[in-house]
Amino acid sequence: MSFSFFKPSRPKTPTEVTKAIKDSLMALDIKTISEVKSHEKAMEEVEKNFVTMRCMLSGDGEVEPDVDQVLELALEISKEDVLSLLVHELPSLGWEARKDLVHCWSILLKQQIDSRYCCVEYIENHMELLDFLVACYDNKEIALHCGNMLRECIKFPTLAQYMLNSASFVLFFKYVELPTFDVASDSFSTFKDLLTKHGTVVSEYLTAHYDEFFDMYEKLLTSSNYVTRRQSLKLLSDFLLEPSNSNIMKRYVLEVRYLKVMMTLLKVFVANPNKPKEIKIILAKNHEKLVDLLQNLSLSLCSSVKKQLSVTGGEDEEFEEEKELIIKEIEQVSRLHNLKR
Repeated sequence: MSFSFFKPSRPKTPTEVTKAIKDSLMALDIKTISEVKSHEKAMEEVEKNFVTMRCMLSGDGEVEPDVDQVLELALEISKEDVLSLLVHELPSLGWEARKDLVHCWSILLKQQIDSRYCCVEYIENHMELLDFLVACYDNKEIALHCGNMLRECIKFPTLAQYMLNSASFVLFFKYVELPTFDVASDSFSTFKDLLTKHGTVVSEYLTAHYDEFFDMYEKLLTSSNYVTRRQSLKLLSDFLLEPSNSNIMKRYVLEVRYLKVMMTLLKVFVANPNKPKEIKIILAKNHEKLVDLLQNLSLSLCSSVKKQLSVTGGEDEEFEEEKELIIKEIEQVSRLHNLKR
């Protein structure tokens, strides 16, 4: 008597898992909404296949993932165009499937075969996928999932470079001020990563798009939303202080139109009693240049700017007082730093 029906089913191979995922995702397109039962069955298949993919990539809690299988799955998913399906079908997926996809996406992008990131290479040849994910911030249901996926992509310089130079990059200036707090906050996190993760890439972008970028960024710094203003000011200090952006910073601080912003920025750096060690070192090392710059700054340098900024005599005096306080603080930081050396 045969008891073969009691035997556990044979685990699927990476090739079989890839085929199952691809077939079930394509079924979502084939089935129309009117065919409710068929659509529900296709969605169940997708969710089941995503669970299988997740277990193969990260284990099931008891058994660790097989490294060779993980690499083979990443290669198959790239080779069979499944990455495109995963991105484009994201709006159609249920909550659990989206959660599994975000988890798997991070693992897939990190897989290296002969020093090549196969999934990253696939995206490099299909950069429109990044534009699609950026545009998904307009969809509240999937915005946070897309944000997580984008930030994983930004870890790779070629993908970050494309996003900075893409037409979709300007959308972030809108997204960070969306009325939905979670979406605005998440998009700002992605925006921040784009401007801070890869110094050389960011420097090249800012050099090539200086006026266009800072014209848009100034609107964030003068936003009616307090949170946006504070976050934007902090981010400005973060990326301007990157060594690779030293020329950008010098150009920025010398522009009279950004005078008020620069004074606020310096106050953030200097007046903070709990200045990070890195800020103290930067202020100390550059104190002569900063003091020289501040001593030569005056709102009276350009009467047209005073008119443009609607500066009054009282504000002129206040500006001079703040300037002197900042100079004293910079000199004090420098003296203390030199004594500790």
